[in-house]
Amino acid sequence: MMWFVYALLSAVFAALTSILAKIGIDGVDSNLATALRTVVVVIMAWGMVFLTNAQHGILEVTKKSWIFLILSGLATGASWLCYYRALQVGDASKVVPVDKLSVVITFVLAVFFLHEQFTVKSVIGCLLITAGTLLMVL
Repeated sequence: MMWFVYALLSAVFAALTSILAKIGIDGVDSNLATALRTVVVVIMAWGMVFLTNAQHGILEVTKKSWIFLILSGLATGASWLCYYRALQVGDASKVVPVDKLSVVITFVLAVFFLHEQFTVKSVIGCLLITAGTLLMVL
């Protein structure tokens, strides 16, 4: 059940990220803002690696893991660049719900690529998220 606590904290921090970014991006190029944010994230992430003494595991990372972590990093970068641009030109209250359609897209990709469980309950949840998003932005 610890996964739920971390996931909930992630949601809280993501919400704070949106609000703080919307305020901070005022008058700043969205690409520059993304780069500045990324520097902070990199420092924080490596700080946690050294704080938890996890740096020794870097030599044990497999080639497959490197490839997929790099691809994930590229996807994250693209996501952040698009997200900050959307925040700069749109209302946070509309950008964030559309961004959270990633839940639905992740579900579809997880079923297809990871062979995760496809249930009636999960499909209903995705439909409700999609409907809620449309209600919030239209």
